[in-house]
Amino acid sequence: MRLSVCDIECYAFHGCMEEEGKIGQRFSVDVIIDFDFSESVSSDELGDTADYVVLHNLVRKEMAIRSKLIEHAAGRILNSVKEYLPEARAIKVLLTKYNPPVNGRIGKAVVEVGYTRN
Repeated sequence: MRLSVCDIECYAFHGCMEEEGKIGQRFSVDVIIDFDFSESVSSDELGDTADYVVLHNLVRKEMAIRSKLIEHAAGRILNSVKEYLPEARAIKVLLTKYNPPVNGRIGKAVVEVGYTRN
């Protein structure tokens, strides 16, 4: 079974340029979790699944910490989700940076980090 929490919007200050640390910009995060949700299917209890509010708060907490690289921020999010759901079979985090400041137009840059339990 898979749970996807998508388009968690954040305003953050990630980037290598000094201006990015001062001005900030828009980002979004997707968290995709492979997990045994069979208990929650029958119980209808929040305690038997991954809580969207907790996932949202984990993402917002890590996005509030400035990083030069979005890869670093995505890795912190991945580690936080692994800590929250150690029984997850697989976790994927996609972090999107909109309109990165480059010479020329790039609509977005996306990094994907993941984990698969052996």
